[in-house]
Amino acid sequence: MITTATNWEDTIVALATPQGIGAIGIIRLSGSEAFNIIDQLFLSKNLLQQKSHTLHVGMLTYKDMPLDEVVVSLFKNPKSYTGEDVVEISCHGSQAILQNTINACIELGARLAKAGEFTQRAFLHGKLDLTQAESVADLIASNTEAQQQAALHNLKGGFKNDLIKIREKLIEFSALMELELDFAEEDVAFADRKKFNELLEEAYVKINLLIDSFQLGNVVANGVKVAIIGKPNAGKSTLLNTLLNDERAIVSAIAGTTRDTVEETISIKGILFHFIDTAGIRSHTQDEIEQIGIAKSIEKIEQAGIVLWLADGNEVIENNEILQAIQHKNYIIVINKIDALPVENKKEGYFYISAKNNIGIETLTNALYNKVIQQEINTESTLITNSRHVQHLKKIAMHLLSIKEGMQLQLTTDLIAPDIKLCLHQIGELTGTITNEHVLDYVFSKFCIGK
Repeated sequence: MITTATNWEDTIVALATPQGIGAIGIIRLSGSEAFNIIDQLFLSKNLLQQKSHTLHVGMLTYKDMPLDEVVVSLFKNPKSYTGEDVVEISCHGSQAILQNTINACIELGARLAKAGEFTQRAFLHGKLDLTQAESVADLIASNTEAQQQAALHNLKGGFKNDLIKIREKLIEFSALMELELDFAEEDVAFADRKKFNELLEEAYVKINLLIDSFQLGNVVANGVKVAIIGKPNAGKSTLLNTLLNDERAIVSAIAGTTRDTVEETISIKGILFHFIDTAGIRSHTQDEIEQIGIAKSIEKIEQAGIVLWLADGNEVIENNEILQAIQHKNYIIVINKIDALPVENKKEGYFYISAKNNIGIETLTNALYNKVIQQEINTESTLITNSRHVQHLKKIAMHLLSIKEGMQLQLTTDLIAPDIKLCLHQIGELTGTITNEHVLDYVFSKFCIGK
């Protein structure tokens, strides 16, 4: 494995809790000198003689200056998060206390950790594979239950276990094929090709299911953009305010009030919906600023995952220019101001609401959710939420297909073996058994410092 030029033998320190005033703050040390450093600060007992996974209450002192009364947690290698000696110091949440304690640790030989360096050390010591390490970052960044459950599943090894099974079978068969090459002149068959074909089919189906899960996983991880469009004064800003339960967008009876887009996010059943209130779309306006707003509205339609067209009951739908503009998009037609609409004017296929009076809003949000999530989210199955993962999975699927085709054509062992090696290489890059400094820098740079 190629790693970065960072010195992995030294001891690192960082604040593990968020910046700002709080009840407590936790400082984390990891490395061979972690226990020696804390022992010089914690004078009430000899921490070097204490057992792993124990807590100790006492005063931290540096250069005869009391720092804080703290709780020190000890984790001896290899039974720690990083696989190294780890110390966690729970201090009071004063920024002065935390900074003075970190400075003392640095003066005693630690250095300030880089972003994600604790988890990177856990990866390098075999405590996590790369997919699990990335799940740690996803878990920290999760804002909804769906994001949390997807990250937890992968952190527990759900994704990793799927790949390990495929990798082990490919290695086993590859070894038998290599053995056949050694005995090529004797025409000896060690590998069970029928069984291998069954394995290939099973692996190919599994990998493609993982690839297909990215469509849902991407929505779970990043949410979906919903552009609220319609003619001026259709009630778009009122609808946004009602969804948010807040007066976020300016509402006026004057047509064309919204000149720029307003974007806000809400969670619907654990999925983040990024609503975009756009300027009203109309063909003829002499207002230059309004024209710019309309151009932005068209731009947001292209960027949106769902278009919510808000119309009133008197608006022609079928031959409308707005409908023509959104035909290529995933859209919902919503008729607003139903309190002023006769019952007999309602048509099938549309959603009827009163944004002002909060009528039909729950039905609309359920429809939006179902439009995006066309299946129940199974928290026990693997969801691919990372674009790096899906790119490697696509290459794995491609090599598996090549192997399958080679087997069907009854190609010789030496012609099939290279595709098996390429497939194993992609699995290795995905899990981190094969990697390089650029991949590691990219993955761990997205972490916060202290994790």
